[in-house]
Amino acid sequence: MGRSPEDLAIFIGRRLLQLIPVLLGVIILTFLITHVAAINPCPRWYPKAHQAIVNCEASLAQPLLTQFVHYFVPLLQGNWGASQLGTPVLPQIVQAVPATFELVVAALFLMIVIGIPLGVIAAQYAGRWPDHLVRIFYLSGWASPTYVVSIIAFVYLAKPLGLPTSSGDFSVLNPPFHQWTHMSVVDALLAGNLQYTVDALSHLALPAAVLAFINMGIATRMTRTSMLEVLPLDYVKAARMKGLSNFTVLFRHALRNALITTTTVLGVTAGGLLASTVVIEEVFGWPGIGQYAFNSFGATGEPNFDGSIAVVVVFAIAVVIANLIADILYGVLDPRVEWR
Repeated sequence: MGRSPEDLAIFIGRRLLQLIPVLLGVIILTFLITHVAAINPCPRWYPKAHQAIVNCEASLAQPLLTQFVHYFVPLLQGNWGASQLGTPVLPQIVQAVPATFELVVAALFLMIVIGIPLGVIAAQYAGRWPDHLVRIFYLSGWASPTYVVSIIAFVYLAKPLGLPTSSGDFSVLNPPFHQWTHMSVVDALLAGNLQYTVDALSHLALPAAVLAFINMGIATRMTRTSMLEVLPLDYVKAARMKGLSNFTVLFRHALRNALITTTTVLGVTAGGLLASTVVIEEVFGWPGIGQYAFNSFGATGEPNFDGSIAVVVVFAIAVVIANLIADILYGVLDPRVEWR
């Protein structure tokens, strides 16, 4: 029986409904960690604001359910608190998320165009020197601390590669056009400004490459494993017997089925990449949610409690959405999955 667009809509709708209890669970867990696990956390939340500490302690003295209501309802209303300087948190989060989204998408693009072909090569030459070289490459990324790779890339690779040595997403603080999406490359393209598009791409290249490198093993290893399962199958042997080129057999026949697992794993990985952006964005001065998180946790000054909680919630939502996309992609790419 075929799968109709209506079945796909039902399939996606069910997955969206399943997000509700997951997100609620994340919010409850965040509340318990911040309000229950620590003993009188108010002095740490507001280290230099006496009145804020008094108000905080009075709030924590209320029943737990009342505390949760006072925590949960403002979240739904868009009131995510304010920084120590009184700046609302939510507008800052909204402005920072697109830049991180751009960085993650660029890293995923590099992981796909580099990592997947490397996985195919490793599977084709399994157990031989090309396979070993590919394994050394992606294991070196996995084994390297994010901050070490970021600093080495920023200090020692930017200038030799002709990339900007200044931090940020543009060479100037305020480009001469309105930033509608807060994604540097997209905004420069929308403005029709080729010079700033090239400038934005040059600033994006190195942090995206670092983020891709330390996570390259996910795409490469999954592709290699899937290809090793597919290559012995009859349809691949039949393609070779027809006299097709090795490239056609590998990339047009075998890889098509091997990508089902790899694509869904990459979808899940997209949410996990956020953890690495905290360090990468701080090193490269990339104005995303990772840098905002770094500053909110008090790494460069006073901690921003409301901002820290907002970052945790946003990261959790991003991971949940990434899992949803991976689930949907798996259902779309694999015809064996029932949509009903």
